[in-house]
Amino acid sequence: MKKLKRLALALSMTAILSSCGQGGGEEFKPSLDKNTKCTLKVVGDYSNFKALENEFDKFKDYYPNVTLTYTKIDAYSDNIATVLDGDDAPNIFFTYASWMSGDAKYASIISHMEDLSDSKLKINLDCIRPGLLNHASDNKVYMVPVFSRTFGALVNENLFKQENIAIPTKWSELLSACQTFKSKGIKSPMMGYSLKDSNSLMYTLAYPSFVSSLAKNPEALAKANNLDPAAGEYMRDGLTKIKQLVDDGAINLAECDAIADNYNAVIQRFFVGDVPMMVCHGDTASGTKSREPNPKPFDYSFVPIPLSEEGGCFIDSPSIQFSVNKTCKNLDMTNEFMSFLVRTSELNAMSVEKRLVTPAKQMNFDSIYAPFAKVSADKTFSPEALGVKDPISKQTRIAAFKVGKGELTVDQAVAKYGSF
Repeated sequence: MKKLKRLALALSMTAILSSCGQGGGEEFKPSLDKNTKCTLKVVGDYSNFKALENEFDKFKDYYPNVTLTYTKIDAYSDNIATVLDGDDAPNIFFTYASWMSGDAKYASIISHMEDLSDSKLKINLDCIRPGLLNHASDNKVYMVPVFSRTFGALVNENLFKQENIAIPTKWSELLSACQTFKSKGIKSPMMGYSLKDSNSLMYTLAYPSFVSSLAKNPEALAKANNLDPAAGEYMRDGLTKIKQLVDDGAINLAECDAIADNYNAVIQRFFVGDVPMMVCHGDTASGTKSREPNPKPFDYSFVPIPLSEEGGCFIDSPSIQFSVNKTCKNLDMTNEFMSFLVRTSELNAMSVEKRLVTPAKQMNFDSIYAPFAKVSADKTFSPEALGVKDPISKQTRIAAFKVGKGELTVDQAVAKYGSF
């Protein structure tokens, strides 16, 4: 049955890729004894990982005696260092360049990482979008992205069609659409999680705007990374837009505060069917696949939020990355699996299953992400490639939340940059 399912998935992927004029990926050529018997262990912070299990099944077609397992580690950031130093250390583990790189706290974790750019390993990093690859100071690559993430809004396309409103691609169109929905009795045309600053709708709105502003000014980016208060001025436009949306009633905070979290609760609230635009990040959008009611209640997509007349941004960041534990058992077979996995066909297959954006250059978008394929190159930004550090995210997250909640004015939040 598993082979039949894999065959169906392979045929589906072939059809999708062919229709996009793309190849199915690089050919995998096994290099080890096919009778090798061993166990490979992957650990991470996902509660389940069906997309990876599908890849395990395919890999066993080449190495039938290799067993692969996935295990979730609780309190991952606190415990992964201990797990790596234990007797049952994993072969592959989740990594996050945004908060691990350059932080002495995670030095012991990084010391376990193998250089995956070593040509002897034959891992095809060329199939990945360059902006998603994190190069260390020695230019080596210790983390390989397997999913990409972005920021946007889930859109109920049926509501837009019902009111004969075009899905907005400009700031003025967004304001107009929200006012029309308000006049039709929609309490909050734009919604999202707003109980706490972490992953709030305010952050989701402000971060792409801030990155866009910094991308155009390397000097400002350096100041922002160094928490120079002068960099706060580059947050102003995004913060001003958030305040306007709240003041205009496009975002009703009372309605948003009723949403308990930024994953299950956001998705469940969206599927009620009376929310035109649900602001969230791509990791949340991915959860719609397994939670979609049957029959499907309405057509929906995930779109960039247009906070300017030039349209919305595509913030192209790694969602999770894989690193290889260079001191693990069965290192050769571990690298063989990574060589199998890091190919266009397999990265795209995993992204379809997980409903996240693929990190591959030849992008096979799930249909709900189709609007991002239309974003121009000059509106596409990879924060990691630009050099946007984690402190920028923290400052944006808190500033945007306080402005949206009315706890600070825009001027006050701009002036406080670096002190949040």
